[in-house]
Amino acid sequence: MNIESLEKEFKSKICDEINLTQEGLNRFIVFNPFMFDDGDHLVVLLKGTEGKWRFSDEGHTFMHVSYEDIDIDKGTRKKVVDNVLLSYGIKNQEGELISDIQDNQFGDALYSYLQGLIKITDINYLSRERVRSTFMEDFKALIEEKVPSDRRIFNYFDKQHDPDSKYMIDFRINGMTRPLLVFGIQNDDKCRDVTITCLQFEKYGVPFRSMAIFEDQESIHRKVLARFSDVCDKQFSTLATNKDRISKYLSEIMEKNN
Repeated sequence: MNIESLEKEFKSKICDEINLTQEGLNRFIVFNPFMFDDGDHLVVLLKGTEGKWRFSDEGHTFMHVSYEDIDIDKGTRKKVVDNVLLSYGIKNQEGELISDIQDNQFGDALYSYLQGLIKITDINYLSRERVRSTFMEDFKALIEEKVPSDRRIFNYFDKQHDPDSKYMIDFRINGMTRPLLVFGIQNDDKCRDVTITCLQFEKYGVPFRSMAIFEDQESIHRKVLARFSDVCDKQFSTLATNKDRISKYLSEIMEKNN
């Protein structure tokens, strides 16, 4: 392989800041100017094996994104990542992102590969609407992970008192004298709805406990939150920073029979 001609092709296809440095047999570091938010550069290596060449990040991209406490293994974020990989011909091999080079089109392959990695780093900038949707998906996934399927009911309503399902509950956790009603709250409207639901269940005279997990409690209007706090037994201000506490609380309360 002629490193100088290959480097020249990379520069013409992408930019002058692309440089190649050999690091071992059939292994080259592709230095590039593209960076994550914190200033770290995207990691790209050109590797030859069994007569084939491919680009690899050696797992760096997903590892770096995970530092931001972003879960890309489920929900909307996973769909976004999967679409990016498909669009740019990149394969995910247990967290390592690779792109095989076809017909010696090194320059074109590197251009597509870098575009794909940049799109994945942009997952931090999902629109607010999409982030909200991932919150509810992440909330649902956490409850389903921590609570056995025979002890939880998703989208529960009281068929006796509320046959029209006006007062929907995200999760009801059973197996206790007082079941736990669990809500995911991402905005003022949902907080008001949950307040009304809890008050309505009090009117029914049905024993229960209530628990709320907020996307960001600080974003809720103080008066809305104050009224809600009067009727809710347990609150967690965010999902992202309280997963361990939520898991511990669920485990403890499910062990009790009161």
